[in-house]
Amino acid sequence: MHILTPHVYWAQRHGEIYLRVELSDAKNLDISLQENNTLQFRAQGHGAKGDNEYEFSLEFLKPVRPEIKHKSTQRQVDIKIKKQEERWWERLTLQERKPLFLAPDFDRWLDESDAEMELQAKEEKINKISVESRVRKDPYLGLKKGYLFMYNLVQFLGFSWIFVNMTVRLFILGQDSFYDTFHTTADMMYFCQMMAVLEVINPLLGLVKTGFFPAMIQVAGRNVVLFVVFGSLEDMQNKPVVFFVFYLWSTIEIFRYPFYMLACMGTEWKLLTWLRYSLWIPLYPLGVVAEAVAVIQSLPIFDESRLFSIPLPAVLGHSISFSYSLQLYLVLMFLATCQL
Repeated sequence: MHILTPHVYWAQRHGEIYLRVELSDAKNLDISLQENNTLQFRAQGHGAKGDNEYEFSLEFLKPVRPEIKHKSTQRQVDIKIKKQEERWWERLTLQERKPLFLAPDFDRWLDESDAEMELQAKEEKINKISVESRVRKDPYLGLKKGYLFMYNLVQFLGFSWIFVNMTVRLFILGQDSFYDTFHTTADMMYFCQMMAVLEVINPLLGLVKTGFFPAMIQVAGRNVVLFVVFGSLEDMQNKPVVFFVFYLWSTIEIFRYPFYMLACMGTEWKLLTWLRYSLWIPLYPLGVVAEAVAVIQSLPIFDESRLFSIPLPAVLGHSISFSYSLQLYLVLMFLATCQL
């Protein structure tokens, strides 16, 4: 009997790791944690290659507790492991390159900012029961929450205006609305994306516990497309790709910002939570593809116009086209997407 590797999906919280092994009717389960902080899994069941013996090993990024909880069902094997320290991990394994059989469990997946919101909501519910929680430790907590609530509200209203405007024009004008999207919605998109710079500043001020670099990468990436590719090239402003980029951005944000607004108040609306995480799965990769198409379409325009080109001495040549910088940006965007 061949020993094969099953499909494994993972997610995390600050204190726990969740593994979902795609192996139905698992028998002879052998799950153990080795001294080198490596999880060993072996079982017989029905997986991607039919009835076989499957096994895998994962060396975790940080130490975990030896107690391993698992539950086998007719469809899968669920494993829960507690971290030694409650902190967010950059990745699951010590090895930087992700194993081929490992993928994110989007049913449980949270990014770091969402996990912080979830953790904060749980803490607030516990604190409400305690009498000591009525004494506010941070005298500026209410002010901080008020600021975050207003920021998310303004962003929600801005992206909602863009979404409604584009939707109405699409129903009235059909495909003709693709070609003037920039001229009708760019001002509001400029405003929203300039406001989004606050998402980079907030972690630096300690207002949120989200990492600085993830926020900076996302905001900078969008602003490159908006201000550099669309804003500086008139030839790009009439292309249909502008419609798809703006529509995908606004669709994601009209669910993300209300989710954060309710989190600031310690409230959760289950339907909104479901929409926020379910729609993200198809919309995020589609948004990345749309941004990549926009950048690729702009490359020959930058080569021809020589806009933002770097001048060189006459001996070396005329200049270095800005399109090379955008090609590097495409590579970095692809690498960042692969880390998800």
